[in-house]
This record gives sequence, C-alpha cells and structure tokens, in this order.
Amino acid sequence: MRILVVEDEQLLCDGIAEDLEMEKYTVDRCYDGAEAHERLFVDPYDLVILDLNLPGMDGLDLLREIRAERPEQKVLILSARASLSDKVSGLDLGADDYLTKPFDLEELEARVRTLLRREYIQKNTVSASDKMKENAEEKM
Repeated sequence: MRILVVEDEQLLCDGIAEDLEMEKYTVDRCYDGAEAHERLFVDPYDLVILDLNLPGMDGLDLLREIRAERPEQKVLILSARASLSDKVSGLDLGADDYLTKPFDLEELEARVRTLLRREYIQKNTVSASDKMKENAEEKM
C-alpha cells in the first residue's frame, strides 16, 4: 500500500512516514501543497494523509482538487485545526477521516488500517438486475 504524507512540519512528516514504513507501507513525503498537487496527479496513492495549513496550496483547496479529479482517493486530514466547524468543513469537502493534533501514533495507525480496508463502490455502476434486463433485451 502506498501512502502520501503531506505535512509542512518536516520533523513531524518524517516521523509519521518512518512509523508507517515500520508498519510495511510505502510512504512518500511532501512538505507543501503545490508539490503534493503535482504528485497526486502523477502517482497513484492508496491513501493521502493531509495537513491543512500548508505553504504553496492550502490543504482544503488541495482536497477540493482531489475530489474533483479523483473522487475515489482516500484522504485522512491530520490537522491542528480542531474546532468543530473545521472538522465538519473537512469532512463535508470529502475527507474520509479527520484526526486532530496532537495525536497518538497508535490511533493514526488504526485509522490508516481502517481506511485502507475500505473499498469504494462507484455510484454510477449498473445494478445486477439492470444488467440482466439489458442482456435480455439484447437477445430479443
């Protein structure tokens, strides 16, 4: 599983990445929003751990771009913005989870495992019964 950690505090970013690497994940690090934007639309990631206060491009703006281009991308916001309105905004914009700083690495690991277990089902898939009806109509 491949994870992108987007965090402007380099020491924190490196610490999270090293912890996840010890859990056998492949982890890329990014310290600003503009660079993260470039990487996200070139390389595939199973999960993005996203800070909101980023140089280059704000995390919420980056989240909007991710949702517009890759709606299935899993995103966990990891931010010092801890007010209820910040959490609601992040989740309403499409984050899959929201964890506030300070945090415990064990909890972060658990949330990562949970998100990576989830499978997204495309909203516009044709149901099995609809597919059967289409096949029956084609045979007539």
